Amino acid sequence: MTFPSTPSTSLQGATILQIIPELDAGGAERTTIDIAEGLVQAGARALVATEGGRLVAELQAKGGVWIRFPAASKNPLGMALNIGRLADILREERVAVVHARSRAPAWVAYFAARRLSLPFVTTYHGSYQARSAAKTLYNSVMARGDVVIANSIYTGELIRQNHPVSNGRIRVIYRGTDFTRFSPAAIPSDKVARMRAGWGLIAEERVVLLAARLTPWKGARVLIEAAAILKSRGLKDTIFVLAGDSQGREAYVKELDALVASSGLAGVVRRVGHVEDMPTAFFTASVVTVPSTEPEAFGRVAVEAQAIGTPVIVSNLGAVPETVLAPPAVPPEMRTGWHVAPGNAQALADGIEAALNLRPSIREAMADRARAHVEKHFSLHRMVADTLDVYAALVENPSGSI
Repeated sequence: MTFPSTPSTSLQGATILQIIPELDAGGAERTTIDIAEGLVQAGARALVATEGGRLVAELQAKGGVWIRFPAASKNPLGMALNIGRLADILREERVAVVHARSRAPAWVAYFAARRLSLPFVTTYHGSYQARSAAKTLYNSVMARGDVVIANSIYTGELIRQNHPVSNGRIRVIYRGTDFTRFSPAAIPSDKVARMRAGWGLIAEERVVLLAARLTPWKGARVLIEAAAILKSRGLKDTIFVLAGDSQGREAYVKELDALVASSGLAGVVRRVGHVEDMPTAFFTASVVTVPSTEPEAFGRVAVEAQAIGTPVIVSNLGAVPETVLAPPAVPPEMRTGWHVAPGNAQALADGIEAALNLRPSIREAMADRARAHVEKHFSLHRMVADTLDVYAALVENPSGSI
């Protein structure tokens, strides 16, 4: 992808180092790659200090430089030794800005950057839990950046509440989506046909999709309960698909299967495991649900589904509602989806029923609004440009006062 050039020339020739435990699949990892690509296109050197991972090849293909580094270590002695190792790298590579994306390596990067008086940036990719003073202190490194990037307004407020000293240094930069991939025009019909066949669908069956790993707070149980309610109302020809890995939570999977069986939903609710091709999955679905029962730090699934044009129903909790326009925040004719009370199967069922019953013209108009909404606020181009602006300002003013 080609990103717009940064408005400043200060990044040309500058070296920026991002540090992250590993470059495997995940939001923070994907963002690391995207920012590295944007830096290279801006004429900068993009270094990534990490253990390794499946995305290293992509990083290198896009012009980034992998520095093998034990960034995943949480051993206190190992982390202490890593401070000196990283400081040597920063000095030798003439790094201008250090950007940490995870807590353990952030502590290493913080002390190494301070040792060399280098600007230090952090990104909150999640809402870190703190149930003790020790954990609050551990988390606090993510609020110690000269600039603290929050991936949503919700996350920004969480940082302010937990770490008041961060006030004035927080900048909200939403996670970006590549809308060239998440576009109806990018999805050939044969892919949809193969996915429907893989999910065991017949011609007239519609799909209500939950795309999330199978962990209790993602709301699979609530969706199953909503499916039972809709079945009791006479809903037919609709399959509820749970697309996500169990990640070893076999006891929870058995609970879900037992709930499906006891609700008389065998064959109606289907677990299909991890799905690699999410654009096609969202296009295949008639409705996408995000029924989380705990706050999410961002709403990636909701953004991507709206980009495809599929109606979305999300829990009114955490950052996800920031990505979906719905009453009372906007008039009904401006909605791009539905907000429902978290954990409320009745409300979720009502939202699904409303979305499934949309007239074609209303559904198409809502899809157009949703696409325009997410393109304006949650694009990959905007995320990269805003992040490079942060780097450029720090390169121009290394004191961190931007």
